[in-house]
Amino acid sequence: MAAATELTDLSLRAASDLLHRRALSPVELADAYLARIERWNPRLNAYLTVTADDARAAARQAEAELTARTDRGPLHGIPLGLKDLLATAGVRTTAGSKILADWIPTEDATVVRRLRAAGAVLLGKCAMTEFATGHPHNPHYGPTRNPWNLAHVPGGSSSGSGVAVAAGLAVAALGSDTACSIRQPAAYCGIVGLRPSQGRVSTAGVVPLARSFDTVGPLARTVEDAALVLAAIAGADPADWAMPPVPVDDYRAALTAGLQGVRVGVPRAYFWDRLDSDVAAAVEAALGILNRLGAEVRDLDLPGVDEAVEARGLIHSTEAHAYHAAWLDERPDDYGADVRERVSVGRDTTGAALAAAHGRLARFGADVNALLETVDVLAAPTTPTPAWPFDATDVTLNGVAEPYRTAGLRLTVPFTALGGPSLSVPCGFSAAGLPIGLQLAGRRFDEAAVLRVGHAFEQSTDWHRRRPPLDD
Repeated sequence: MAAATELTDLSLRAASDLLHRRALSPVELADAYLARIERWNPRLNAYLTVTADDARAAARQAEAELTARTDRGPLHGIPLGLKDLLATAGVRTTAGSKILADWIPTEDATVVRRLRAAGAVLLGKCAMTEFATGHPHNPHYGPTRNPWNLAHVPGGSSSGSGVAVAAGLAVAALGSDTACSIRQPAAYCGIVGLRPSQGRVSTAGVVPLARSFDTVGPLARTVEDAALVLAAIAGADPADWAMPPVPVDDYRAALTAGLQGVRVGVPRAYFWDRLDSDVAAAVEAALGILNRLGAEVRDLDLPGVDEAVEARGLIHSTEAHAYHAAWLDERPDDYGADVRERVSVGRDTTGAALAAAHGRLARFGADVNALLETVDVLAAPTTPTPAWPFDATDVTLNGVAEPYRTAGLRLTVPFTALGGPSLSVPCGFSAAGLPIGLQLAGRRFDEAAVLRVGHAFEQSTDWHRRRPPLDD
């Protein structure tokens, strides 16, 4: 039997190959992850609920099916984590809140149902910030800690999903991203995080933050792993009326095309205005690697970013308040003070202001989509700084002070406003040993392009192979 630490270090692709060759048992793999969760979760707080019995039952079923040559695909027998705003039948789904602390859904979210159909072994519900907003030090469930340095935040709101993958407590995990919430924890924890295009993955059965921008996507150790998870959950869903019937690409096949002829646009204005020096150096080095791999890398201007960010913020705050309005009136003290303030911001937004914001966002999308006819992907830092300490409040970059919480999402929000896919891949480390992420964004529904570029970069570097020093 292989050592547990070796098993939990395998990529999804590597583990899947072993399972399908029957060189590894799904039960053995699940037990290795459950043992690691038992060891490290008390310190990291990556999971709010661990479903060990259900996971072992699913692993036994996967073993029987694989032995009988019944193959459900690459995720068959793979242990995964789920962000705790994805509804799970018979298992509590808290959304990191006190208000939903005892909610036990009767049906799975669509993405959960699709993972089960793919034969995945679901380990439990990953910790998150309260209602997908607020600070990683959740006032109801405690802090989720970055495995690279326990005194630092892991990013949010998919905090536990990012930590579970980085620390070897899941092969991969699902998170959600409304402003930064997959890409930020991916960058801070040194893993891959993909925010799919708006409408690519169903949000049916997902506790919302702002419906116009909510997405569900994978956090994983490699770009290929993220592509395999995306393939299992993507596609139209009758339960999600907002999803257009767009065909799903062969994401894994797209990875092998290389970068010859690929055009990479670098929007320096706004995205390079205020950066930590370690982040700037790592991303510049990453752009150099893309160029050496054959991509045409050139600077360009992204029109109307500030206006789009402002418009997106107004829509976001209005929709968040709409969802929380009744609870804010009936149960205001059941919110953490920070989250109560955040979801109250949109209370007084007028219809005219909301309509104008949607108009500005539409114009931004049209302008940038025209620009994306001249390049294949856009490249920028994922976050302006590495992960910040729990006790820090403000950061000063290029002489400008701003709260860490707003700085942390400043570079992800514009691509959220655009509605297309954005991918964060590890591209270096700070002098203090904290991970740094490169962000790649593309045309709506062209996940294949960002995965292709991300994979080529990843295969030319070893950043994604580094592991947090927990076991040291």
